[in-house]
Amino acid sequence: MSTAIICAVLIVICYFGLKSSIKRTKQGCCGGSSEVVKKVKAADTNKSNYPYSATLQVDGMTCANCRKKVENAFNSLDGFYAAADLERKQVVVYMKERLTDEEMRDIVKKAGYIPGRFV
Repeated sequence: MSTAIICAVLIVICYFGLKSSIKRTKQGCCGGSSEVVKKVKAADTNKSNYPYSATLQVDGMTCANCRKKVENAFNSLDGFYAAADLERKQVVVYMKERLTDEEMRDIVKKAGYIPGRFV
């Protein structure tokens, strides 16, 4: 009897896990077509106008919407221009005023991602 209950619980868990995996595959991690993130353009995209830059690893960034969310977190701030790279899982941030490492990590955390080490 207890074996049957354990098997039933495992089947239910597998069902919901498989259902979630299929949804992510079809729609992407951020909802795909149902949630399209609009890109925020930085006021100044000329990299030579930014005296400071930093490259930060970002964990959890897996699709174009993720990339836009990380870039938008910086580009919405005055004096910043960010470009994220999905393959390398990192963001390059160009700054007119230097931020501390902790401030940059906080911006990435607030965007919903896990900041890694600086490159």
